[in-house]
Amino acid sequence: MQRSILDRIYLFFLMVLLSTFFIIIVITSISTRRTLSQEKVETLRSETKLVANQTIGFYLNNDITKEQLSDSLRYYGEVLNADFWYADAYGRIVAISNRRDDDIKKTENASKGDAVKKSTIAYENIPANIYEVDKTYKLNEEFIETGKFYELYSADVLTINMPLIFSRYDNHGTEVRSNGGTLICHATITSVNSLLMNIYGMIYIPCLFIILISFVLLWILSNRVIQPVKKLSAVAKEYSQGNFDEKTGIKSNDEIGQLAQSMEYMAEEFSKLEQYRHDFISNISHDFRSPLTSIKGYVEAILDGTIPPEMQDRYLGIVLDETQRLTKLTQGLLDLNNFDLYGQYLKLSKFDIAEIINPMLNTFEIKCIEKNIAIYLNNSAKDTIVYADQTKIQQVIYNLIDNALKFTPEGKRIFLTITETKSKLIISVRDEGIGMDEETTRKIWTRFYKGDTSRGKDKQGSGLGLAIIKEIIKAHKETIDVKSTPGGGSNFFFTLTKASAVKIEE
Repeated sequence: MQRSILDRIYLFFLMVLLSTFFIIIVITSISTRRTLSQEKVETLRSETKLVANQTIGFYLNNDITKEQLSDSLRYYGEVLNADFWYADAYGRIVAISNRRDDDIKKTENASKGDAVKKSTIAYENIPANIYEVDKTYKLNEEFIETGKFYELYSADVLTINMPLIFSRYDNHGTEVRSNGGTLICHATITSVNSLLMNIYGMIYIPCLFIILISFVLLWILSNRVIQPVKKLSAVAKEYSQGNFDEKTGIKSNDEIGQLAQSMEYMAEEFSKLEQYRHDFISNISHDFRSPLTSIKGYVEAILDGTIPPEMQDRYLGIVLDETQRLTKLTQGLLDLNNFDLYGQYLKLSKFDIAEIINPMLNTFEIKCIEKNIAIYLNNSAKDTIVYADQTKIQQVIYNLIDNALKFTPEGKRIFLTITETKSKLIISVRDEGIGMDEETTRKIWTRFYKGDTSRGKDKQGSGLGLAIIKEIIKAHKETIDVKSTPGGGSNFFFTLTKASAVKIEE
């Protein structure tokens, strides 16, 4: 099953978000648990010292009895949610904070957290001496450990062993330090876990909501992008099947809207392909049939004696002109075909374009006289040395001037202008002819296209001249364009690169 772009986007973001969320959970859990555990240890150490100072000292000074000591430890155990065991210097368990039987019955309906705390130890298993559970117990060393304390608890507890050293002064005022045993504190770690769960609730639940909202926003945003893309894909499929009448229906001004407009324009042009093909066959048939008909007619007239011998040279000259026209047309087709297959082959060299224009204008002298048309050359460029194929550029300029002469009425003018920029020369050929509308301006570069569809004014044109010009300029990696208005003449202009702007390897 093929996945859509939206599916891939969702999967990608899902993996990224979940991976990030998992990493955050692991890191924060470890660091938070470590921090809370350290705080719990410090708090429990302080509480144990406080309980020792408030109870054990009085007992050792005989200010309170053993029963009173047990009551005090029981009180602190209830307040601090911990179990306290007092062992003397010989390891004997003197007093514990364990509750009485009636206290246990009162807490049967206690909260879950308290129930866990108050049911984690089997009270009947409390040893009479701490050395009974571990003969190597370090009674006189302060240590902290986590576990079930020799399996006396059914769940993990945090245990602190706090040695008690008391000082007193004898009758001579001398300080006497004595070992008062140790106070062992057992505290459940459920409070740490409960606090962690509260922190998770405060941090991770909002994060989950943010992820959910992000996916909703992602779906909305993706829908605004993916749906038009799906529409474009469906329309492109229709175009591939030859249905060029299908429209995208996308009118937005963003990149997708521009793509939709380009696709519709492309489809419109493809829809005209059949007409272009028909026009191509019609044009080439007409351009070949007309001279062949003339040649056939004149040759038959000479052979059957319709044309007298004294006039045969004249009509043979017409036959020669028609054959030259066919040769030119055939050569133009071959040139364009070679351009398509192999590209233009250019013989690049440095030459002065101004020097090749003046002799070229002389070749049009007779035509200009016949039509009473004046050609003006305006060269405002100081550097006219270019790097190009001289023969092909001559062909471009010749074809542009010849094209201007064909469509310029008698008594009008043609202007050939050379201007320059820092690295380019701009050559333009502007006439005062009949001009072209916008549609014709777009089509003139098409092979065999003729603006004069009746061909009444231009019997000699093949419709290949401008197509060849465009291919030549394109091969030079330059630009050519035209500006024209009906009745206002046409201005063809193209660029060439100055030789001074080109690094030429000798």
